[in-house]
Amino acid sequence: MADLKDHRLVFVGPADGETAVGDYAENLLRALRPHFGEIVERRTLAPGKETLRDILEHRRFVKTAVAQGPPGRVVAHAELAAGGIAPFWSTAGLRDVPVTATVHDPPQGIWWPARTKFIAQHKYLMHGMHYPLRPLSRVIEGAVNGDRTIFGLSQIGRLSIEMTYPKTNTAYVPYLVCDRPTITPAHERPKAVGFFGLVYRGKGFEQIARIRRELPDDIMIRVAGRGTESLPRQDGVEILGAVEGPAEDAFFESVRAVAIPYGKRHFYAETYPASSVAAHALAYQTPIVCTGYGSLAEFSEDTGAVVVPMDATSPQSLPDGFSPAVESLLNDEPRLQRLAENADRVRGERSAERTAAAYAAEWSRMLDRRRKRRDG
Repeated sequence: MADLKDHRLVFVGPADGETAVGDYAENLLRALRPHFGEIVERRTLAPGKETLRDILEHRRFVKTAVAQGPPGRVVAHAELAAGGIAPFWSTAGLRDVPVTATVHDPPQGIWWPARTKFIAQHKYLMHGMHYPLRPLSRVIEGAVNGDRTIFGLSQIGRLSIEMTYPKTNTAYVPYLVCDRPTITPAHERPKAVGFFGLVYRGKGFEQIARIRRELPDDIMIRVAGRGTESLPRQDGVEILGAVEGPAEDAFFESVRAVAIPYGKRHFYAETYPASSVAAHALAYQTPIVCTGYGSLAEFSEDTGAVVVPMDATSPQSLPDGFSPAVESLLNDEPRLQRLAENADRVRGERSAERTAAAYAAEWSRMLDRRRKRRDG
C-alpha cells in the first residue's frame, strides 16, 4: 500500500468549536498527523458565516497549498456538512490531485450550495432559492465529486451516498469517538437522563416537555449544549447551557443515560447523519436511548444503546415507547452496567487513532488505484 509519510495532506474543514463538524475535524486532524509527512490546514467558519470573498480566499489558499506540495504526493480532503459551503467550493475543480470528502449529512455533502452570509440572513430567499433547485444541487455536487472517494460515517449513510452518486467511490469509517476520562459507572450515577448537543430542528429538544410529563418525578432531566440556555424552563428539567472540559465531564457523570429522540430534520429530503451526541455518550461510557431514525437504527444493545422503533407513517413524531424505554433502563442497574460496558468497548474500537488509521488505509488504497491506472 502507498506510504503517506512522503505526502502532504491539504485538509479543509470547520474550525474547532464551529459546529460538531469542527470538533470532529479537530480530533481527526490530531490523530492524522503521524500518518502524513505534512498537513496543511484551512479551517472555515460555521454554515452561513462566510461571504463570497471568504470562499474565494479559501479556494486560492487550497489551490496554492496543492500546487506547492511535493509533485504527485498531495491528497486534498474536505469535511462537508449541510450548509457549510466553504469546504465544498474550496476543493471544487481541483485537477491532477486526488480529492476526498467526508459527508456528515448524507446523501448530499451540502444541501444549500449558495448559502453565503448574505443568503443565510434572508430565510425566504435562502429556501426559496434552494428548495426548488434541489435537483440542480445534486447535479452540481455529482459533477464536482465525480469519481472521488467519499466517506460516510455510518453504513446507511455510505449506502445513501452510493445510491445518489453511483460514480463515486464510497467508504465507511465509523464516527470518531473522542478521548474522554473514565468516569463513575453509569449505574452508580444519579437517576437522571441527559439531553446533549447543539439545538436545531430534529435533534429532539422539542420533545423534552412531553418526555418530562411521561417520566416519573424521581427521574431528573438534565440538558446541556450550545443553544440549550434558550430552551423554556420547567420543573424537573435542569438546563446547563454549553459545557466544556470539566463541566462536560460533570454533566455526563450526572446522568445514567443520554436520550436521542431524533426525528425528520428538515423538509428537503431524508438525511442519514451519524450522531455526534451518540459519539459523546460513548466517549463517557454512557448508555443511549434513541429512536430508530436514520443512522441511529444501526445501534443496538451491543453498541451500548436501546433503540426505540419509529412509527414509519410519522417520522417527525416521538414513538410512544420512548419514555417507557428511558424509565425502564434507568431502573435496571444490571442492564445499565451491561450497556455501559458495551459503550466502553465501542469507544475503544472507534478511537481517534483507529479512525485516523482507517482513513489512512483508504487513502493508501486510493493512491494505489490511481497509480495502477496511470501505469496501465
